[in-house]
Amino acid sequence: MVDLSTQYLGIKLANPLVPSSSPLSKDLDSAKRLEDAGAAALVMASLFEEKIEAENQQFARFFYQQAIGHGEADSFHPVPDNVKSYQDRYLEHLQKLKASLAIPIIASLNGTSLSGWLDYGRALQEAGADALELNSYYLAANMLEDSATVENRYLEILHALKRHIRLPITLKLSSQFSSPVHFAKRLESAGADGIALFNRFYQPDIDLETLQVVPKLELSTSAEALLRIRWTALLYGRVKLSLAVTGGFHQTPDILKALLAGADVVHLCSVLLEQGAGQLRTLLTELENWLTEHEYASISQLKGSVSQQHAIDPSAYERANYVQVLDNYSCPVGVLR
Repeated sequence: MVDLSTQYLGIKLANPLVPSSSPLSKDLDSAKRLEDAGAAALVMASLFEEKIEAENQQFARFFYQQAIGHGEADSFHPVPDNVKSYQDRYLEHLQKLKASLAIPIIASLNGTSLSGWLDYGRALQEAGADALELNSYYLAANMLEDSATVENRYLEILHALKRHIRLPITLKLSSQFSSPVHFAKRLESAGADGIALFNRFYQPDIDLETLQVVPKLELSTSAEALLRIRWTALLYGRVKLSLAVTGGFHQTPDILKALLAGADVVHLCSVLLEQGAGQLRTLLTELENWLTEHEYASISQLKGSVSQQHAIDPSAYERANYVQVLDNYSCPVGVLR
């Protein structure tokens, strides 16, 4: 029987398929369905510092600052004793997941200030998370800010967290760093346990009727997986970080390519939102069947065997691929050249 187990962030997992941060982890019943279908671990939906601060300001305005400008009032709205905050509900849900599921639970944190990263990181640790994913969303749009400053912001957060919490920490990175391999090495030196390649930042759209800039949700496609696979192959063997891929993994071939490139785990989101938790079971069955047919005894035997270090043609992961693609292109029959 094929051994599907893998190591991620120092934790042994039954297989490499891990549902990533999504609405599916917000509900206990759907989380249980994911576990029953074979999920090896679960990444919670992110805890957002911005939502915590907005709620605190709302409470202050409507409950604790009612008298400001209304000194003549006879009475004010009573301050409730048992209102659970967004943070309280998140931590309570984390504790319920830990109590109800046997698989590791990875908390996800999206902070905006150093104190927020520290305070909420400690809270997630105390609530029982097995690991912490830093969902760092920073849009480098300041013309006066260079790339080193952007990278140092991530490193500062990581340094501070590693001094104050014991959890394994992984960073969910964007694909827009100017030198991803070098930055990954800096993160490793700063104490990171892993990285996830790559965060999918949803892009705003323009409504042509109202001329408003509006949010737009686009689920991933398999075409996006190749970017993650390429950088995983370039990183494998060069860093000791756990490597996760996220964004565009819908089918078993996508997953196999990521593992061959060197991924320890494959995060799944859009495919589960579109096809349901049961698709996990299908993907695991197909994964095991492929390994059996190709005479692999385990995931560890497969992992990294087509990374850049082990590929038949290592240059294919770099510029040579670009040149070959352009040289080999031909227009479809019937298209005027």
